[in-house]
Amino acid sequence: MKTLLYLICFIGFILPVHAQFSPDCRTAIPVCADMPFSDSTNGLGDIEDFDPNIITETGCLEKGSVSSANIEHNTSWFIFRALTDGQIGFDIESLSLSAEWDFAVYGSSSVDCLAISNGTAQPIRCNYEVNNTDFTGLGVNPENGQVGAPSLTQNLNTYDEWLDVTAGEIYYILINNFNTNFDGDPEPFSFTFTGDTTALDCTFRDQFLGLDIIACEADPSITLSALSSIVGNDIANVTWSVDYTDPDIPDNANLLSGNLAAAEELVIPALISNSGRYFIGITTNMGNIILDYILITFFGTPVLEEVITLNTNLNTNPDQNNIEIIPQDLSGNGSFEYAINRGEFQDSPIFLDVPPGVNTAIINDKNGCGTTDAIKFLVVGYPKFFTPNGDLVNDDWNIKGIETLSNPAVFIFDRYGKLLKQLDAFSSWDGTYIGRQMPATDYWFRFEYNADESGIVVAKTTQSHFTLKR
Repeated sequence: MKTLLYLICFIGFILPVHAQFSPDCRTAIPVCADMPFSDSTNGLGDIEDFDPNIITETGCLEKGSVSSANIEHNTSWFIFRALTDGQIGFDIESLSLSAEWDFAVYGSSSVDCLAISNGTAQPIRCNYEVNNTDFTGLGVNPENGQVGAPSLTQNLNTYDEWLDVTAGEIYYILINNFNTNFDGDPEPFSFTFTGDTTALDCTFRDQFLGLDIIACEADPSITLSALSSIVGNDIANVTWSVDYTDPDIPDNANLLSGNLAAAEELVIPALISNSGRYFIGITTNMGNIILDYILITFFGTPVLEEVITLNTNLNTNPDQNNIEIIPQDLSGNGSFEYAINRGEFQDSPIFLDVPPGVNTAIINDKNGCGTTDAIKFLVVGYPKFFTPNGDLVNDDWNIKGIETLSNPAVFIFDRYGKLLKQLDAFSSWDGTYIGRQMPATDYWFRFEYNADESGIVVAKTTQSHFTLKR
């Protein structure tokens, strides 16, 4: 059972965090082979997927020599799902004379946007070569018959090998226009699947709002578009609704509505309070109705609420200091991992046998929304040994954190019960008695202090032993 046995206080209680952004590929557009897809790139997306100060390479894509460049320059993100095993390719056709198209394909059962953005996922296909044709992609170049080959730097092969897809797997495609890195002018391209296109699942494309999104409060707003549907701009009316609590009943059945010009896009500010399931209903000019929905969950940067003591070695059962880190979870369904004293992260917030005295705790949000700086906390307990040898390390002994307690007093005895030293919150024992060094052996102590229990001051006493080493 969780009990607060001894006082824990915070030292320099400041809560800085390393905020992170969730990636652009969270809003990747689902595509399929039943129709070509035209798009244009217009500068960076809402977020730079690859932090230019940390990730300088992913597959064959490189940051480059320009200091202000990045792996992501002017990008579009697509996503598709395989219906069966098969071999597919695609053509990216430049519809602009100045564009320079590159691409990368990510896919496996363990790949998601967070893994792509933080660099742990590597492309399974990639091309970063200078385009001497209007085409690049996977398979065979339709313009000159060039057969795709494995990517090698400066092999000038603008096509990569065919991709063997696996039924049920999801794949991400990053299409990047390097040439317009700094001018910001949109440049168009056309994307078409090739090869065994029956291996693709077009029902996935009908989920045109994309996969459910996990995002961070520090992110820019999320924009959902009606134009991502298969009907394009053949729209008479759009209605957006939202269910914040997710019991399948909309909290706002008319969040935004109107004709295409009035309700083409729904902009959702990145706030925990905006987490919910968003619905869209599209009525076409022919009277057809297209429906889709997407669940968006926002998480905040992690905050340490408190560190509590479960046990302390001043209570000899068990004879160790055990603590629990309590995060502040404003979303109610956060996912965190924890570390103390620069150790490895673990999923459990409970740490056993923590050293007495000042320690540090770190909380990392597993959704990629940030990591706290090391935050100091104090564990009240006693060192089990000390070494008074003059090296300024463990040269004296007292209860760690004794200054936080009321009327503390420590009495040190030898094995025969002789009192050697009495300590308070401002003194310590150097291992001597009347100026004479005491031998290396075990010594006993009695610890007394006052504790407030439900408004009543209660005298507490603990007895144990420690070791003097020379």
